Amino acid sequence: MLPGRTYTPEVIARILIRRAPVILTLTAFGVVLAAAVSKYLPNRYQSTTVIMLVRQRIPDSYVKTTVTERIEDRLASLQEQILSRSRLERIILDLNLYSPLRAKLPMEDVVQRMRDDIKVKTEGKESFRVTYESRDARTAQKTAERLASLFIEENLRDRENVAEDTNQFLDSQLEDAKRRLIEHEQKLEEYRRRYSGELPSQAAANLQAIQNAQTQLQTISEYMDRARERRLLLERQVIDLQSPDPLTPVVSPAPASAEKLSGETTEQQLQNAISHLQDLLTRDKPDHPDVRAAQRAVRDLEAKLASEGSKPAGVPVERPVTAPERLQQQRVRELRAQIEEIDRQLADKQEQDGRLRSVIAGYQSKLEAMPKRESDLVELTRDYTTLQASYQSLLSKREESKIAANLERRNIGEQFKVLDPARVPERPFSPNRLVINVAGAGAGLALGLLLTAFLECRDSSFRCEDEVVRLCQLPVLAVVPLLMTGEELRTRRRWHITVGFATFAVLLALIAAVALWRPQH
Repeated sequence: MLPGRTYTPEVIARILIRRAPVILTLTAFGVVLAAAVSKYLPNRYQSTTVIMLVRQRIPDSYVKTTVTERIEDRLASLQEQILSRSRLERIILDLNLYSPLRAKLPMEDVVQRMRDDIKVKTEGKESFRVTYESRDARTAQKTAERLASLFIEENLRDRENVAEDTNQFLDSQLEDAKRRLIEHEQKLEEYRRRYSGELPSQAAANLQAIQNAQTQLQTISEYMDRARERRLLLERQVIDLQSPDPLTPVVSPAPASAEKLSGETTEQQLQNAISHLQDLLTRDKPDHPDVRAAQRAVRDLEAKLASEGSKPAGVPVERPVTAPERLQQQRVRELRAQIEEIDRQLADKQEQDGRLRSVIAGYQSKLEAMPKRESDLVELTRDYTTLQASYQSLLSKREESKIAANLERRNIGEQFKVLDPARVPERPFSPNRLVINVAGAGAGLALGLLLTAFLECRDSSFRCEDEVVRLCQLPVLAVVPLLMTGEELRTRRRWHITVGFATFAVLLALIAAVALWRPQH
């Protein structure tokens, strides 16, 4: 290439005209080669089945389905199952697919080839497309139809299995929840039995019992106060009856002491002491200090009399008792009997008072223990409430799961349905011969242009007057036109004919490529 040569559009046009035979020849070669390749490429047919998701016929507000996967996730799972080797190998053998390949390749490679020929693509949210490619149109249609039926059957089987597995899982969880609930109920029952009376729910009953006991206690206290007042009254009456009448002279025996009875005999002292003891016994109880002192004096005098050799007086010497004294003694005895009855009643009431006070103390201790029992019951009841709510929830879910399982078994839940069945393709989808021929022509043209550029880079001849002036820096005096002999003219004419034929061949090749692109049945 001459240095400094510039390529204007006119120069490029002259180059393309000059190198047209090369460009056209390579372009024609590319078209012919592409046509030959597309001619011998086998036809491949494609059969497609469109499957849509049909929602369950019963509203979700009545029956909730147990399968909640999106169609994309479910389709991915189904695709993994259907495209497994066992499933595809059965289809290959049933439909006698890939016979030449099975004779040359192991079954694993044949199965992989079938996986490559299967296309599964989702369309929207509720449909997907299953496509199968084959060299035979009828085979493509049968295989696509078989694949679609497998998707539908496997979907039904999977939904039934999911519903049954969910049902069994809920049954096991329900049994476990029921067992734990019964155990907790037994704990609560044992706790209530152990601390009966100390439970917060029994606070009102305990308060009522305390109030009743306090009322009874108050009644007993009032009764005892009245009984004591009556006893005092009776004692005063006894004292009044036993008091000596000022108009009747009464000899009061003095205390049995040796200093005061020094002028009397021992027998007289003993009789006086016995009379004094009888008098005291009519007024006081036997355990009264004065009575005990009088009894000691009697014993001392009897011992003294025995020591003197005199006959002891075992019984007091009775003096004549008048009628008023007899009535008075009878009245005293009646009053003392009433006092003893009152004492027995007071003792009984005192015992009742003690029992009631112990009962009140017991109920009070139960009330004091209630905060601790309430805290324990809150903890036990909280766990029991949680377990009960869990059991109720599982029971409800188990019933819903059973209904959903029946729904799936009767095939009225969500399912796949063939929207567009597989058909026998009318024309091959591959190879695209027009594209191949155009690509061949483009490749030949590109190769011709590259070769033209290469040849021009190696061409160092002068093509015009300006190149001579620019490179040699000499003035051009004259331009001599190209003088050719007869032989050169004939050669040039043959060259033009060759270029014409090459152009015609390219056109024929393009026409042939279009004709060969037509689908072949």
